Amino acid sequence: MKNMKFTGLMMISIVMFCTTFIFAEDWPQYLGPTRACVSPQKGILRTWPQNGPEVLWTVAVGRGFGGPVIKDGKVYLLDRDDKTGDNLRCLDHSNGKELWNFAYNSPGSVMFPGSRSIPTVDGNYIYTCGHNGDLYCFDINTHKPVWNKNVWQDFGGDEIPRWAITQNPLINGDLVILASQAPQAGVVAYEKLNGKVKWTTPSLGPVGYVSPSLVKVSGQDHVVMITASGGGRGSSGGGGKVVGIDPFSGEILWEYTNWQCVIPVPHAVDAGDGRMLITGGYRAGAAMLKVEKKADGNYGVTELYKTVEFGAHTLPPILYNGYFYVHYSTNETRDGFVCMSIDGQIKWKTGNSPAFDKGSMILADGLFLSTDGKEKLYLVEPDPSGFKPLAEAELLEGNQNWAPLALADGKLLIRDQGQLKCVKVVQ
Repeated sequence: MKNMKFTGLMMISIVMFCTTFIFAEDWPQYLGPTRACVSPQKGILRTWPQNGPEVLWTVAVGRGFGGPVIKDGKVYLLDRDDKTGDNLRCLDHSNGKELWNFAYNSPGSVMFPGSRSIPTVDGNYIYTCGHNGDLYCFDINTHKPVWNKNVWQDFGGDEIPRWAITQNPLINGDLVILASQAPQAGVVAYEKLNGKVKWTTPSLGPVGYVSPSLVKVSGQDHVVMITASGGGRGSSGGGGKVVGIDPFSGEILWEYTNWQCVIPVPHAVDAGDGRMLITGGYRAGAAMLKVEKKADGNYGVTELYKTVEFGAHTLPPILYNGYFYVHYSTNETRDGFVCMSIDGQIKWKTGNSPAFDKGSMILADGLFLSTDGKEKLYLVEPDPSGFKPLAEAELLEGNQNWAPLALADGKLLIRDQGQLKCVKVVQ
């Protein structure tokens, strides 16, 4: 009996370990498990064959910039045809075969046409927000919608923003949180199982393309939202700000107004100890903030530094061992891959040698897997002393490969303007 009990306990432990391992390998939302572009994947290849890492499969996709997510061996991608609408596709991660899809009417096109956002998988549900603001909750088993809303039109939005609605749903407890940025609401929280509005903030300013993020402040999660400054591209504008929001009530807890980015896209990056790095393109640069709870219960915001030598156009920096790494090439700058210390000291820039222009990257096993925004995939060792590429391969079409990457089970997913590729990156 003792041996049977021991064997049973061993089996339970093994199952729990395997379950934990599989969960850790998933890439269930925008920028991965923690929305920080960091993967728990181990065993990343440190050298590649002459022709590059093995491409396991390739699937045709529509135009756009929305990347995939991965959960339990399945890939989810919100694809789009501007003439008809959005299409949630589910693929087998092992071979690329389409298992099911759900399309809905939502036609329309803007500059840089196509898909925009990344799904979020939470338990038995998939949450997506489309080009025109259509927010859907899908049942992962029935493949049908559970509920749907419109995050733009429901709050007084009229003409679609210049580059459409770009929101990646954030799950926090029982809520799904997005930025409406319509006249009647800045950020909105819905009950994730039924779509009922739990709270909204007032309008926070001009429309941008930032998804809310979570930052730990004095031991508590704050929803952090970055808004655009007015005036449009090419103008210094005014009115841009960063706000911290109570995730349970929607109360605005603090505000920082010394931030001007006319087209903000990257979200705030948690830098620990109440600090957060704010980045933007169009010469906005970067600002490091520190938020602290005061004796009276209110919050104070301190600007630790600002710089125009470091920033981000589409995706936020990755923090690793006290240094930030980012792609910082915009219409005004061509700084390429850039490294900056956490205290704001620029360590190096690649510029155009090699150029990195709105590509995506993931930190895994102490290495960066990074596209250059065009045709190449790079393997880079993070090092504040200099740019250290270990391998490179020409795998892509060279046409605005700006979508975020996804990595699970040793297979990297890369999406460009016509294809989704699955690349083997482990031993």
